[in-house]
Amino acid sequence: MIVDIHTHTFPTGIAAKALSSMQAACHTALFSDGTAEGLFSARVKAGIDYCIVQPVATDPKQVEHINDSVIRTNLDSVRTGIVSFGAMHPAYPEPERELGRIAAAGVQGIKLHPPYEQIAVDDPRTIAILRRCRDLNLTVLIHSGWDIGLPGAEESLPEKVRNALDAVPGLKLVAAHMGGWRCWEEAARLLADTGIWIDTAFSLGKLTPAPDSHSWNPEAMEMLSPGDFCSLVRAWGADRVIFGTDSPWTDPAEELKAIRALPLSPEEISRILGGNAEKLLNLPPPV
Repeated sequence: MIVDIHTHTFPTGIAAKALSSMQAACHTALFSDGTAEGLFSARVKAGIDYCIVQPVATDPKQVEHINDSVIRTNLDSVRTGIVSFGAMHPAYPEPERELGRIAAAGVQGIKLHPPYEQIAVDDPRTIAILRRCRDLNLTVLIHSGWDIGLPGAEESLPEKVRNALDAVPGLKLVAAHMGGWRCWEEAARLLADTGIWIDTAFSLGKLTPAPDSHSWNPEAMEMLSPGDFCSLVRAWGADRVIFGTDSPWTDPAEELKAIRALPLSPEEISRILGGNAEKLLNLPPPV
């Protein structure tokens, strides 16, 4: 089974506008239209069995509406191959109740994006959410490191992630972007001994600039080289690394190709591309 644990979709009516705004902030190219239909097509083309959608609530008022949609999406997940985590915002007034509601509906985890939420991962409000997720056995996938669209945002740097983990032992957490985007060595030093998972999203190779973008010099476009990526796999352990694409920001087929080309053993690649996600998540056999 191949599982992409880190994807995003937007409602069809607002996808184009939302992604245009994000592309302008990030100066990087898109590889699909950002809709559920676009993700389905990319999944099938790449031969991925399941894509896990990671919704982000940038406003507490969005939480319940997003989660209602998540629950509907997951009813058809065996056919579509698309499963969604839930959304939460640290300023949401009743997180314990809402997290209990989505857990009872079979949602397996939530996504948190502290820079977009503008509340740090080690803020007491976020810690309360993480404790509730631990108690409900919900997985948390969190943006970790710097954010390409929000330069200087420090809400989810590795030191803060470590503070949160120390406050919530036993939490099932996936730190996106190989543990911390563009602070990879610091993330490995501070977090690799915690037993959490990391995903591969938006970390390997080079950024692709958006059309007509002049905001990146060649050095700024570099992310992890294959050698540096494999060094991080060794630091974390291949059984703690999970394939993710951050679709629609990268091409799933190309990301799979890049992972398969790495000088890792077939067993390690198999674990990264699906085996580790199968252990973490309860996914039915694909159709």
